[in-house]
Amino acid sequence: MKFVLIGVNHRTAPVEVREQFAIPEARLPEAVKELATYPGVEEGLIVSTCNRVELLARTTNGTADLNGFLQQLYGFDPAPYREHLYEYRERDAVRHVFRVASSLDSMVVGEPQILGQVKEAYATARAVGAINSQLDALLTRAFAVAKRVRNETSVATSAVSVASVAVDLAKKIFGNLQGKTVYLVGAGKMCELSARHLLAHGAKQIYVSNRTYDRAAALAKKFNGEAIPFDQLYETIPRADIVISSTGAPHAIFRKEHGERFLSKRRNRPMFFIDIAVPRDIDPEMNKLDGIFVYDIDDLQQVVSSHVADRRVEADRAEAIVQMEVDKFQGRLQTLDVVPTIVSLQEHLETVRQAEIDRVRGRLGTLTPEQELAVEALSRGIINKIMHTPITTLKSAARESAEVTTVIDLVRKLFGLRDARAAAVSHEDDAVTSEKTGARH
Repeated sequence: MKFVLIGVNHRTAPVEVREQFAIPEARLPEAVKELATYPGVEEGLIVSTCNRVELLARTTNGTADLNGFLQQLYGFDPAPYREHLYEYRERDAVRHVFRVASSLDSMVVGEPQILGQVKEAYATARAVGAINSQLDALLTRAFAVAKRVRNETSVATSAVSVASVAVDLAKKIFGNLQGKTVYLVGAGKMCELSARHLLAHGAKQIYVSNRTYDRAAALAKKFNGEAIPFDQLYETIPRADIVISSTGAPHAIFRKEHGERFLSKRRNRPMFFIDIAVPRDIDPEMNKLDGIFVYDIDDLQQVVSSHVADRRVEADRAEAIVQMEVDKFQGRLQTLDVVPTIVSLQEHLETVRQAEIDRVRGRLGTLTPEQELAVEALSRGIINKIMHTPITTLKSAARESAEVTTVIDLVRKLFGLRDARAAAVSHEDDAVTSEKTGARH
């Protein structure tokens, strides 16, 4: 395995740091293509959400400089953020991917959104050709592990979500939500989920504004709400008691002076802002205004953390499943490393066996069917005994990743086997030559 993962998340960095690394959805395909073509990288994937940005790569030799890629991608030296970045390699990278997909590393343990976000990242990477063999196997297995965790544990049962926390906070501010008006700024999945929770707890009217009006209209229709053109955002926001914002804008779209105007139009009736965007949509200075309550994604995390202990036992069970799956996946990949050599050895010795039988067949004269079977059984038995030790040694080495490359090289040298990659190229060349010859005929 030559997996490397580098990233920043809600556990290692506050939102003001995470927003420096956030990648807009529209830029993600190009960023993944850049990663996959970076020196030393064979395959790549990028996950960018409000709580994490992670770069995962399969490298040529395990030493690709992903820190250098970060500088290339963002245009700034990541060194000042070193304390917030984490890096995993090989087995640790596999374990981390499994935990993320299974929602064990989420701000809300057990929430289902992260699995969908990882699947979207996987689809994006595949669409631009950044994923093929081993990374494809890793992500496919991660999705299966997440499904197993969800089916075999109760870690996701009654999972607290950002949306449910938003409802609880809104209740503390307003007492109850009966008749309250909600304004969604942005038309993403988290906004939609939050709106569903708020409506279920008594909110009355939904407004939706998005830079793409059609998306706002589609979301508003789901709730019998009203879509607002984005250029009318500031004049219509004062209608709302609760504002949920997640636009993906590169800078704050609501500042302190906006809040002052909103309060004036509302005659100082309170407003509750939930900022789930990274980078943040709402300037923290707005929170200093009497009558405006602003909670960003990190504030929500603090509320969520109080609920985590309730699911600790189930989370421990899920961690055990992940650990078991990491062992199985590592074993599969290491076995795959030795398979080409085992196949080459079998083919080589079978060729030798057939050649030796053909060489002596003339001296044996005509053989009866029983004698033919005896020669076949004798020669195969000898070959199997010869193959037993090197194959057993190769399989054993596959479980000890530190020595597997040395054993593979040794077996190939002892038996004069061609390198697997060279053989593959040769087969491709033969196929091309054959195709050209056929075309001429």
